[in-house]
Amino acid sequence: MLKRIGQSPAIMSASGRLLAGYIRFVHFTGRQIIRSPEDLDQRIRDLAPVIYAFWHGQFLMIPAFSQACIPTRVMVARHGDAEFIGETIKRFDMELLRGAGAGHRRKDRGGAAALRSAITSLGEGYSVSLTADVPPGPARRAGMGIVSLARHSGCPILPVAIATSNYAAINSWSRMTINLPFSKIGVVVGEPIFVPRDADKANCEEARLAVEQRLNAATEHAYRVAEADPARATPPASSSAAETPAVAPGFTLNAYRKLTQLAVPAAPLIVSYRVRKGKEDPVRANERYGQTSLDRPEGKLIWFHAASVGETNAVLPVMQMLKAAHPETTMLLTTGTVTSAKLAKLRAAEFAIHQYVPLDAPQYMARFLAHWRPDLALLTESEIWPNLIYETAEFGVPIVLLNGRMSRRSFRRWRSRPGIARPLFSRIEVVLAQNELLAQRFIQLGARRAVAVGNLKIDAPPPPYDNGELEQLRQCLKGRRIFVAASTHPGEDEVVAEAHQKLRADFGDLLTIIVPRHPERGGDIETALRDRGLQVCRRSLGETPGTDSDIYIADTIGELGLFYALAPLSFIGGSVVPKGGQNPIEAVKLGSGVVTGPHWHNFKETYRELIRLDGCREVISPESLAYTVRELYGDQGRLETMIVHADQALDNLSGALERTLAELDTYFSRRNELRHAS
Repeated sequence: MLKRIGQSPAIMSASGRLLAGYIRFVHFTGRQIIRSPEDLDQRIRDLAPVIYAFWHGQFLMIPAFSQACIPTRVMVARHGDAEFIGETIKRFDMELLRGAGAGHRRKDRGGAAALRSAITSLGEGYSVSLTADVPPGPARRAGMGIVSLARHSGCPILPVAIATSNYAAINSWSRMTINLPFSKIGVVVGEPIFVPRDADKANCEEARLAVEQRLNAATEHAYRVAEADPARATPPASSSAAETPAVAPGFTLNAYRKLTQLAVPAAPLIVSYRVRKGKEDPVRANERYGQTSLDRPEGKLIWFHAASVGETNAVLPVMQMLKAAHPETTMLLTTGTVTSAKLAKLRAAEFAIHQYVPLDAPQYMARFLAHWRPDLALLTESEIWPNLIYETAEFGVPIVLLNGRMSRRSFRRWRSRPGIARPLFSRIEVVLAQNELLAQRFIQLGARRAVAVGNLKIDAPPPPYDNGELEQLRQCLKGRRIFVAASTHPGEDEVVAEAHQKLRADFGDLLTIIVPRHPERGGDIETALRDRGLQVCRRSLGETPGTDSDIYIADTIGELGLFYALAPLSFIGGSVVPKGGQNPIEAVKLGSGVVTGPHWHNFKETYRELIRLDGCREVISPESLAYTVRELYGDQGRLETMIVHADQALDNLSGALERTLAELDTYFSRRNELRHAS
């Protein structure tokens, strides 16, 4: 009897009116409303119609911030509350769509019919709102329904989160949140997710992960700007694993640690060999053993570690921005190569201390940590050295992985060794990954938390070069057409040479510059190309190209930026042979058009955007490389258009620096959670 009364139209209408009034009251009494981005209303209008996505339990204030100029329909499951919700939202000029996904239940609650209705609504110009997760859970795990809607409609998914500084949370599967009056209100709209109409199963899963990651990021951001603790509103199944103890080291990790400890007597022999090969600085070799002649400055110290030049170049802007915001904090940068040390001296000497990273032995890492006593360790990309991570965590230093990247091959290798992977990755507090798929890989390997923030290399400055050297080369090569083959691997130099021979009939003045990925291959490349009848000279020998030179081998260290700045067109190596490609961003930033082979999976996101916007060309053979160079050098307008499109692609992918700094700011704002130097 009471149930029938409660479901009567009159009661439903009155209840809906009361709830709508309450939502408006919370909105009206808000002490401050902070929108992120500030122009989110205009962004939504530019994208409309859109698919608004929000988490179940976090939707109470959504109607109050809906734009009257954008007609919206809300998808609600077929249950008893639907009429109540419908009565509420119609007070905000929104309409109801019945049906929702089945989640783990067998019973379909109108999802198929609702999907058809939603597609029709979007086609009619209505935006559609729905929860990304499906009752009864798991909470905050995006379902595939919202991805299907985006794929069939062609409309973007827009992650939306609203938080208030004061709230109550109901102990339900989704932690239903009741926003309270007189609060500071944070309204956050994340980056849109587009799903191609021809997306296959793998593409749809990538999109689902993107919804999940971006909606989680938007929710965290909303609570942060509202200055609210999200703990009570976070379902247990989706809580951060920050408080979970790290996985204890098993046999594999213990064995590795023991073996590297026993191998320490051989370390000087390894370093001496590398010194002879020019791969170590003999003056600073002791740094490889964790020793230093420098004193640790007083106060807080943040330790950055980057493998080589590319990673160093990517992380330098982060260091500069953090130093500007926290001038009292010392920045320590470790790298592993001579070239990266030169880059650090050139670009970071004013704001950072540089050291070579110790060899991965327990004694060396312990010695390094005991001297420098870092408050925070920021590793880059895929620098997962077992002793480095284990000793750092044991020393009580929080570890963050910046610009996190992991190839499919590396992921499979780590996943097949859980005895070493989980103890290591569980000691990383957060991974700031380049994309959602990579973030998910790190989570699967045991990382406590992973957030997709984008690729820092997109926002990094181009590699430096000597303007005097550039002008000298331009004068030397005046009147000649220049083509660069950068970061070539064995097997690619011959492809480039054959393409050069095919091009000579059309461009008799062509000079091809080969910049090998490993400069020590210069002599072997010279021999191989002379055997093909080509005139070759080498930069490492002090030779300069003559008028009859075909190939100039730039087998020197740290000059790639010079040759990108010189050449209007560059082939990026590691891509005709299956090495996964090399970074095209540096060439684009220095105004050189990009040509790549088909193997570019290590830079998938960047190349996909370049190809989508016709900002690069793909080749598979000497014939197709020659054809592409001939076409672009024969039509200057087409080459210039490709370069402009490449710049647009990088603009579309930018923003990682800002998002990285926002995540790192949590460590500086919670100073009591950082170790203090004694």
